[in-house]
Amino acid sequence: MKLKYFISFFALVALLSACSDDDAMTLLDEIQVSSSYVSIAEAGGSNTITLKAKEAWSFDDEEIPAWLTISPKNGGAGETKVTFSADATPDGRTTVLHVKCADKSQTINVIQGLSVVKPATCAEVIAGPESKTYRVTGTVKSIVNTTYGNWYLEDETGEVYIYGTLDAKGGTKNFLSWGMEVGDIVTVEGPKTVYNGTVELVDVTVVNIQKSLVKVEGYDPADATIPVEGGTVAINLSCKSSEGVSVEIPEEAKDWLGIVSVTGGAEPVVTFRAPANNGGDRSATVVFKTTDKGKEYTAQATIYQKGSIVACSINEFLEAPVGDTQYRITGVITKVANATYGNVYVRDWSGETYVYGIGAKGDFEASGLKEGDVVTLVGKRGEYKETPQMTGAVLEESITVTPISIDEFLDKDDDPNTYYMLTGTITEIANEVYGNLYLDDETNTVYVYGCYPGWGATGDNRKNLLATMGIVVGDQLSVIGVKSTYKDTPQLANGIYFSHEKAQ
Repeated sequence: MKLKYFISFFALVALLSACSDDDAMTLLDEIQVSSSYVSIAEAGGSNTITLKAKEAWSFDDEEIPAWLTISPKNGGAGETKVTFSADATPDGRTTVLHVKCADKSQTINVIQGLSVVKPATCAEVIAGPESKTYRVTGTVKSIVNTTYGNWYLEDETGEVYIYGTLDAKGGTKNFLSWGMEVGDIVTVEGPKTVYNGTVELVDVTVVNIQKSLVKVEGYDPADATIPVEGGTVAINLSCKSSEGVSVEIPEEAKDWLGIVSVTGGAEPVVTFRAPANNGGDRSATVVFKTTDKGKEYTAQATIYQKGSIVACSINEFLEAPVGDTQYRITGVITKVANATYGNVYVRDWSGETYVYGIGAKGDFEASGLKEGDVVTLVGKRGEYKETPQMTGAVLEESITVTPISIDEFLDKDDDPNTYYMLTGTITEIANEVYGNLYLDDETNTVYVYGCYPGWGATGDNRKNLLATMGIVVGDQLSVIGVKSTYKDTPQLANGIYFSHEKAQ
C-alpha cells in the first residue's frame, strides 16, 4: 500500500510539472488554458493560469465547491489570468471544473494536497469537506435503487446516502452482482458531495461485505400486507448466531402493530398482528437483531396494512406527511409534463400538486386526457428533492373539457354535465367578488356567471379571485364551465378559473 502511495505521488508531481508551462496552451481552438491541472498547497494559497478564449466564457457555478474561490469566473474574448484560491486543509481534496465557451467545454482539475483515504465514521463524513474520498463501514439500512446501487449506510454515529455503487470491475448499473442485502455490514470508499442538503458518497467502490447473521427468508402472506379489517403477518427468518433474535417495532407504529409470537431456533418465525384500520394505508419497518462475538447484525422487514382512502383538497394533500396513506384529489390538469408516463400538474381551488405518473407507461396517452380536463386521482403523498408530489396515482374518474369559441358555445344546448373552456378578453366586470363578467373573443360575447378560484370551491372560497389575481378589464381569461340560460340569456355558469394573461 505504501509503494502504491509513493508511485501515485511521483506520478502526480510529474503530471503537474508537464502541464505547468505557460507557453503551452492545451486542447481546444475556441478556449485554451496554460494548464489543465491546478495545484494548491495544503497550507492554503493561490495558483494562476492563463485562459485564452475566442469569445465569452464562464465556469459552471454549480461545479465550484465551497472550499474553492475562482477569480474571475467569467470573461470575454482574449487572454485572462484566472486565479484559484483555497484555505488550508488537513486533508487533500480535488475537484473537476468545466469552462464553457461557445459550444465547447474545457476541463480543469484542481488539486489541493494529496488525498489519502482514511477510515471515517458517518458523522465524520457528514462534517468533512466535499470532494474528499472517504472509507466508511456501516450497516445497509435500506436499498433505494438496485440498478445503480443507491442505498443508505448507517453506523452508530449517523447515516450517509450512497449514490451509485460500482461493481467489482468498476462498472456501473450492476449493483445486484454484489448480492448486497439490508443488514449486511459493508465497507465502501468514495468521494463526498452534497446534493440539495443530502450528504452523499458517489459511485463508491465496495471494499468488503460481511453478510448479516440474521436474514428475512419470507412472508405469510407473501406481500406482508394486513387487510383493512385487521389480521396477522408471519415473517420467516434464518439466524446463524446462537444468541437468538430480538425484535424492534418503531415507536410510531407501536399503537397499531404488536407481536403475537416468536417460535423456532435457527429458523425463527415472528408473527405480528394489527387491529382494524380506520385511517389510510400504513406501514412499519421492523428490525431483527442478533449478536455474535460482540458484533451486532440486523435485518429489516416492512409490514403494510391497507386503509381507507382519504378524500381531501390538494392543499390538505400537500400538508400531509409522506407515507403509504391513499388520498383522493380532484382538480384540473394545468400542465402535461410527460405524456408518456402521465406526469402532470393538477390544481383545485386550494392549490396545485405535481403528479408523478398516472397509471402505467402509456396509460395517460391512451386515455386521451389533456390540459383543461378534470381528473379524480388516488395516490400516495410522496416527495422529490423536498418538493411534494403524488406517486402511484390511479385515475378514478375524468371529465372532458372542450375548448370552443364563444359563438360555437352559444349554439350549444344547456347541459350541466358538459364542460367547455372559453378564452377571451374581459370587456366588463359585473361583480368583482364572485367574478361575474363579460367575455369577448371576436366571434361573440358571453356572460360568465361566476369565475371561481378552482375546482371544488364552495361558500366564501369562491370569492375574490379577480382581486387576488389582479385580473381587470382588458385581460385575457380562460375559464371552464357549463352552458345554461337565465331569463332567456345564455351564459357560462359557475366558471372555474384556468389561466389569464395581462393586457399589453
